[in-house]
Amino acid sequence: MNQTKYIFVTGGVTSSLGKGIIAASLAKLLQGRGYRTTIQKFDPYINVDPGTLNPYEHGECYVTDDGAETDLDLGHYERFLNVPTSQANNVTTGRVYLSVIEKERRGEFLGKTVQVVPHITNEIKDRMQLLGKSGDYDIVITEIGGTVGDIESLPYIESVRQLVWELGENNGIVIHLTLVPYLAAAGELKTKPTQHSVKTLMESGIKADILVCRTEHELSQELRQKLALFCNVKKEAVIQSIDASTIYEVPNLMLEEGLDVVALKKLDLPKKALPDLKNWNTFLKRLKNPKHTVNIGLVGKYVEMQDCYKSILEAFIHAGAANETKVNVISIHSEHINAENIVEKLAGLDGVLVAPGFGERGIEGKIEAVRYVRENNIPFFGICLGMQMSVIEYSRNILGYKEANSTEMNDKTPHPVVNLMEEQKTVTDKGGTMRLGAWKCDIKPDTLAYKIYGQKTISERHRHRYEYNNKYADELQNAGLKASGVNPDTGLVEIVELENHPFFIGVQYHPEYKSTVANPHPIFVNFVAAAVNAHKK
Repeated sequence: MNQTKYIFVTGGVTSSLGKGIIAASLAKLLQGRGYRTTIQKFDPYINVDPGTLNPYEHGECYVTDDGAETDLDLGHYERFLNVPTSQANNVTTGRVYLSVIEKERRGEFLGKTVQVVPHITNEIKDRMQLLGKSGDYDIVITEIGGTVGDIESLPYIESVRQLVWELGENNGIVIHLTLVPYLAAAGELKTKPTQHSVKTLMESGIKADILVCRTEHELSQELRQKLALFCNVKKEAVIQSIDASTIYEVPNLMLEEGLDVVALKKLDLPKKALPDLKNWNTFLKRLKNPKHTVNIGLVGKYVEMQDCYKSILEAFIHAGAANETKVNVISIHSEHINAENIVEKLAGLDGVLVAPGFGERGIEGKIEAVRYVRENNIPFFGICLGMQMSVIEYSRNILGYKEANSTEMNDKTPHPVVNLMEEQKTVTDKGGTMRLGAWKCDIKPDTLAYKIYGQKTISERHRHRYEYNNKYADELQNAGLKASGVNPDTGLVEIVELENHPFFIGVQYHPEYKSTVANPHPIFVNFVAAAVNAHKK
């Protein structure tokens, strides 16, 4: 293909309809037909990136190999496509405005009055085409965050209008995701919210090419015809997106609805072969027909909101399918754990994952959870802060350093077994300044980590400021907490594990970011397998 084609996905009526899942599902189908496809997300908030956002605000912050702190939808993109994303795949209004203001300060606009149109919209259009101009992709899908009609989304909608016009016929299309609610009192589905949403889009100069309608009930042919007539789309372009038991069913549902076929037709592209979903459907079959069930406790301090641990929950789905096991994740708030109730809180669990996080809230509960699973031979997996808690717990209860801590929680601790990284001590800005992105790790032979990975050198993604303090490495090692993975460049410990335990491993990085349907992460796969074994006993 000579020219990259563009698909823009907008949303209406309400947020949280699943634009990211629809975009990822369509990309999966196009990829399955042989088209090189990628997805990017444009977020309307003014934060430069999600890195400084509280997880309660926007869910987890997803990290790419190149160290970009991004929207959690990029996790869906990678999990569905099994293709890494980058900084170019996620843009916020804050980043757009920052770039334009920096250009103005450098005099690049030659004294012109800087305005939303054309300067902000030109910046947005440039970024929308960045991946397309790389030559690596046939089709670029761009998800526009927020809801049509929002004030903050207007520059993006205007940029889409301009770009679709500039690209020319058959080179750019708009998919509008909307809601068709069911009113129980009337006993019927209502199209009026969709009509108003499409009208709002048209007032901005954009005609939707395809309607994807989220619904709890089947759309009748009459209702599809009504939507087509009132919303200026062809009937074949009214696509039903009905509630599914798992997001991984959505590609098949979109295939049945013909979303990919309609999109290719409007882009004037050949259908090629039917999408190859053989491996995908094998995964689905294993997911839906488990032979075992395990209960795994997720100990964290953001458990009230599932999106805070989105990648971890999805990694358990992948690992569960790999083990033909249904994984029931039991959320346990670490603030509510103490020595008196620990037995009750962790009762009936086949494994415990201590989750990542920041700050001192809920820390003692996490440490207590690590102690309990270590002493009672329950499979344990600690991620980032969870790994650091295992180091603190071991230092307190085995080395006897009762006041051992991380300087993040107590900068006066006499035993800082977890300490601020040297290069972080001069950092004042919080955004984008942590140890971020992919870093290498050398794994020692004859360890649990080596058994899991089956190779000497791995690369995993990081997001943290504090590290295992190497001053305590020999003491911890001699006492039984082995450092089985070390960064070859910095000498910093990446993996700790415990000998003579069914499964005990803590990692400084975030393995959940790299787990996909096609490649479930090996630590999660082995952790679930250990939980299955524990359950059998």
